[in-house]
Amino acid sequence: MSPGELREKLEQEAEASGYHLNPDREFATDLASGLLVNAGRYGYMACPCRLASGDRSRDLDIICPCDYRDADLDEYGACYCALYVSGEIASGKAQAVPVPERRPPEPVDRARDSVDLKNLSYPVWRCRVCGYLCARDNPPGICPICKATRDRFERFF
Repeated sequence: MSPGELREKLEQEAEASGYHLNPDREFATDLASGLLVNAGRYGYMACPCRLASGDRSRDLDIICPCDYRDADLDEYGACYCALYVSGEIASGKAQAVPVPERRPPEPVDRARDSVDLKNLSYPVWRCRVCGYLCARDNPPGICPICKATRDRFERFF
């Protein structure tokens, strides 16, 4: 698959899910190229703007779309690498601003850590439509599973 083909695929998936890709097609194609390089290098499309370890279990949080995308979009209007942007940026009504890194300095090894939901540092949100769970400050704008809107989420823990 070429970078342009991947960008088109990502754009279709994003729009179908209520997200937007960066309107700068050349920039988005360059990021798609980086995703393809990482897919060839590691076997998965790690964010091209972050240093992947090569260990999928340690990099799950930065496989595109990364775990930090929705929080970045909510707060800054774009994700860390600016592949995904808000509707305002996509329509040209706003411009992307630098997004600080949210990824912890030492990636969590999710394969080894057991999680006690009651002792998480973030609230757990549950989609009332499909049951999707996520631990973060706020529920996602759109459920990645069933595409339900934010108002269909409830605080689970």
